Amino acid sequence: MNEHQHSRKTNLFIGLGFIFLTNAILAEIIGVKIFSAEKTLGFQPVQWNFFGEYVLDFNLTAGAVIWPIVFITTDIINEYFGKKGVRKISFLTAGLIAYVFLVISLVTALAPADFWLEVNSSLPDGTQFDINYAFNTVFRQGLGIILGSLTAFLLGQLIDVAVFQKLRAFTGSKMIWLRATGSTLVSQFIDSFVVLGIAFYVFGNWSLDQIAAVGLINYVYKFGVALALTPLLYIAHGLIDRYLGKDLAEKLTEEATEDKAFL
Repeated sequence: MNEHQHSRKTNLFIGLGFIFLTNAILAEIIGVKIFSAEKTLGFQPVQWNFFGEYVLDFNLTAGAVIWPIVFITTDIINEYFGKKGVRKISFLTAGLIAYVFLVISLVTALAPADFWLEVNSSLPDGTQFDINYAFNTVFRQGLGIILGSLTAFLLGQLIDVAVFQKLRAFTGSKMIWLRATGSTLVSQFIDSFVVLGIAFYVFGNWSLDQIAAVGLINYVYKFGVALALTPLLYIAHGLIDRYLGKDLAEKLTEEATEDKAFL
């Protein structure tokens, strides 16, 4: 591999890594908000009864909106850099997520300035408002959510890369959609239930019925969006192959299959 090819390979990994890191960390931060998919689209909640008397609506974490981008980026990194590349970026991301939560915990413990509280003490309609309480409530997440998120993230990524490589050995360079969709189908099933189980069952007060119902909705959404974005995966592959050049692209995918591809 000449210097020009090595430079393009490095630039590709850095670019994909930035996309992966940014969206994974952002999803963790905004995931504290739970939104109603029905109301967002202008409909009333469906109020379905599942698993006994638990009422099921299409309520999702805000982080789920951008999480499919992480799926696609994972599959692309897997395609060109193999298991070593995905594991490297996954563990790095998990470490940075832990760092983000640590900084947030320290920052929310700082005593607020009096003038900051005063100038933000009321809303435009005159309602009293405690900005420090709001800040801490939004940014500070419990230990259960942190542990659940990190555990589910790493477990999901490791399962995704393993299933992807197994399917790749079967499909070769063809049928990108099958290995991408298949790996997401398995990994996100685990991810969707692990994070809820640790955060809200082990450390919280949710019942197993609630875990099953909400986990199912999150899983259906994540898998559905990942499936809908499959054409984007092909577009990304086309652009990357054009950037790398045919010879280098084929070399990287071959090395990734043999678990040799990395920087």
